[in-house]
Amino acid sequence: MVMEARTRTRLVTGLFVLLGLPLLAVAVLRTIGWDGFWYLTALLALTPYVVIYGVLLAALALLLRRWWVGGVALVLSVLLAVYVAPRVASDDQPAAKGKTVRVLAANLYRGQADPAALVKLVREQRVDVLNLLEMTPLAMSGLEKAGLFQALPYRVMHPASGVDGSGIVSRYPLTEADYTGDSTQKQPSAAADLGGGATLEIVAAHPLSPDAGYHQWEQEMRDLSRAIGEHGLRVVAGDFNATLDHAALRTVLSRGYVDAAEARGDGLIPTWSTAAVPLVPLDHVLVDRRVAIRDYQVLDVPGSDHRAVYAEVQLP
Repeated sequence: MVMEARTRTRLVTGLFVLLGLPLLAVAVLRTIGWDGFWYLTALLALTPYVVIYGVLLAALALLLRRWWVGGVALVLSVLLAVYVAPRVASDDQPAAKGKTVRVLAANLYRGQADPAALVKLVREQRVDVLNLLEMTPLAMSGLEKAGLFQALPYRVMHPASGVDGSGIVSRYPLTEADYTGDSTQKQPSAAADLGGGATLEIVAAHPLSPDAGYHQWEQEMRDLSRAIGEHGLRVVAGDFNATLDHAALRTVLSRGYVDAAEARGDGLIPTWSTAAVPLVPLDHVLVDRRVAIRDYQVLDVPGSDHRAVYAEVQLP
């Protein structure tokens, strides 16, 4: 009987250790700043959920008197919570008295998003610059019929089949540029002339998904932008296929950028889903840290598996 009891104890302890491996993996990867490979990258995207998982695991382990397992799980959960917590607190904004620009980025889900609904959103939010991802030729035609180019007459468009096409549409004149280098999917860039000598550089971000090519995704993330001292005021907005828990995205932020959602305390609002329930925030608006973020919203786009991200920014 004693032997059986010890065997059961070891089995239960072993089960807790096994259940704790995902928590340990996320905590280690997040701390050392390595995204792993695509399956670990996917796990890292779930970090806020892993915090909850870890707390529940710790509570159950402590309830069953697995003290060391419960203690380790609790410590790892607290560590991850420290990483996640800044996303729900708004930050002070820099002094800015320049022009205000409203930016919207929308993934069209292989061109299947409702064009009329998107144009309505543009008009309701009085959008000045719209970044379009996964824009197909058919989607471009639908947006034109829905009146998008009447509201935003200037454009840099690179439609393509599937997920490869992208574009920038603007209320202000655009001059196409290359701010990102080579990429698997089109990531157009342009300088928007805001008038009065003010210029804002725009990048429609859509690096390759890591499950389609991890090393290429990592390279394209690195290429998204140089340090802010090496160019003018810039906004990088779109579907990054990354969350704030990925080292690749934090590398871009370290060059002098701020994530609009995190700055406004909305960094946990999900923008992408595999079904009807949004899961993780893969879409972002990154702005030069000298730019003030006056508003941020996540908006539904019928027909898309992504929600659009909107930010109102004021230039210094």
